[in-house]
Amino acid sequence: MKFPKSHSLQEIANLLNCKFIGDKDFQVLGMNEIHVVEPGDIVFVDHPKYYDKALQSAATIVLINKEVECPEGKALLISDDPFRDFNILTKHFKPFQFANVAIAASAVIGEGTIIQPNSFVGNHVKIGKNCLIHSNVSIYDHTIIGDNVIIHAGTILGADAFYYKKRPEGFDQLVSGGRVVIEDNVGIGALCTIDKGVTGDTTIGAGTKLDNQVHVGHDTVIGKKCLIASQTGIAGCVIIEDEVTLWGQVGTTSGITIGTKAVVMGQTGVTKSVEGGKSYFGTPIEESREKLKQLANIKKIPEILSKLK
Repeated sequence: MKFPKSHSLQEIANLLNCKFIGDKDFQVLGMNEIHVVEPGDIVFVDHPKYYDKALQSAATIVLINKEVECPEGKALLISDDPFRDFNILTKHFKPFQFANVAIAASAVIGEGTIIQPNSFVGNHVKIGKNCLIHSNVSIYDHTIIGDNVIIHAGTILGADAFYYKKRPEGFDQLVSGGRVVIEDNVGIGALCTIDKGVTGDTTIGAGTKLDNQVHVGHDTVIGKKCLIASQTGIAGCVIIEDEVTLWGQVGTTSGITIGTKAVVMGQTGVTKSVEGGKSYFGTPIEESREKLKQLANIKKIPEILSKLK
């Protein structure tokens, strides 16, 4: 997430009421999670296990809960609670905007696009040409939709990321300030839920088709011309490369990659990254031929036991 304009390190520290290490005029351009950071971004870290990863990332400003040696060319924001302060920044630079009409005045809707009754189109949404948005679809603020997209009834684009920090009093939510981006010629079935990124984009590539009741987690990137069948659940920060097929009731863990043209058979649990060009099945996931051989061998166990007796 980039800020509308550049800010100094001193300005950000004043906003958070925290100490900083570095040049007070150090340039701050935005904020992002660690997997999408760029120079000029703030990244937060609040656990020693991830200090080195954050300090060595592409981010040039690190919001951290310990005073450590500052890497050359970077700056630090020292906070007693980086998670809380990251939320303060998100709320400041991407505040929630109330809407009191079905289609926000700031929404841009392309020529030939049809929006059926009872749908909601939020602030600063952009919808391309010749799209069909069926009834009871909710399109949250800042969502981007390309041309020739079909979205069926009851689908929600842009709900918050499922991202929480456990505290003694309960779970503290990380505020979502990212977007959903739907490219051209995408088809989305009924009752699908696509969460926006925490700071970046959740993206569905051109020509991809989603069946009914598919969930896509925050910051996930789905490639071009993928097929995703009903009741599939894709976790956050997943990369699904081009022309992947996920059959019904597939579930994934977060932060993995599914390679180009992979086929994942129904009810598979994708517990790790897998190469493209192969077929997979089972939980934990394995190549489908190997898994089916194992299942066939298991069926032979009673016969083997009988012979042993």
